[in-house]
Amino acid sequence: MAFLYREPLERPGEVLRGLLRERDIIVAPGVYNPAVALLAESMGFESIYLSGAALTGSLAMPDLGLITLTELAVAVKYITRVARIPLIVDADTGFGEAINVERTVRELEASGAAAIQIEDQVLPKKCGHLSGKTLISPEDMVKKIIAAVEARRDTLIIARTDARGVEGLDAAVERAKMYLEAGADVIFPEALRSLEEFREFSRRVKAPLLANMTEFGRTPYITVDEFREAGYKIVIFPVTTFRISMGAARRALEAIKKEGTQKGLLGEMMTRQEFYELIGYYRYEERDREIARKAGKIVRGGQE
Repeated sequence: MAFLYREPLERPGEVLRGLLRERDIIVAPGVYNPAVALLAESMGFESIYLSGAALTGSLAMPDLGLITLTELAVAVKYITRVARIPLIVDADTGFGEAINVERTVRELEASGAAAIQIEDQVLPKKCGHLSGKTLISPEDMVKKIIAAVEARRDTLIIARTDARGVEGLDAAVERAKMYLEAGADVIFPEALRSLEEFREFSRRVKAPLLANMTEFGRTPYITVDEFREAGYKIVIFPVTTFRISMGAARRALEAIKKEGTQKGLLGEMMTRQEFYELIGYYRYEERDREIARKAGKIVRGGQE
């Protein structure tokens, strides 16, 4: 996986469309920084997901729509600079109304997003698996989708509905059908409560569907094979790597505080050598030596 200033993936949206056509299901693990994204690619994943909850969590902020478009665009750019697989980006509520969504799509597409996800909650939004959510009207969400579709050039538009936990499954289905008519490429029904609900939604909504397999939420633990059988084309694990990382960091800090050494944790760590190979460290060293050789040749030549 060694690289040196990799070229960004060309037309990432088209690459993701190809995967949707060619794969039974796409598994997109959540990544919250470039190193985790590169690791996912190195392990053979074909798409990745940037979760608003994981990104804001890594910045020690709650998932309430507090992050700005500029912060999100920078994070997307950092990830797509190193990972040459399509990145699905959680844009929460689109950073405003329909006209704001147009700018959101342009900015995130320019940063390398393959797909942009917009949800139908009122700000301040909440995690989709919490109570107390409020929805915007179907008409207002349709406006946002139309704006997103007309602003994009390559990027897929994913419409998420949180209606299941507020208005019920039937309302989620009806909203999804309107969002499809508005031009959404993929529908994301959030916080369904059983495998049977996922199957029912798939039977009634004829579109590429995305399933969220998060932890500690309303959705029971469902396998990729079960989602495939239920008719879903994408399954995301949005916050798994972030939660695992925080758990591992806590164990490390506890060991240092209690034992005064990290020696007992070495077996859980990625080694220095493994990380250097992941990021292509030695290619950078070689490039530095190459530049030095060229500079030395010029300087010596001038002295002669």
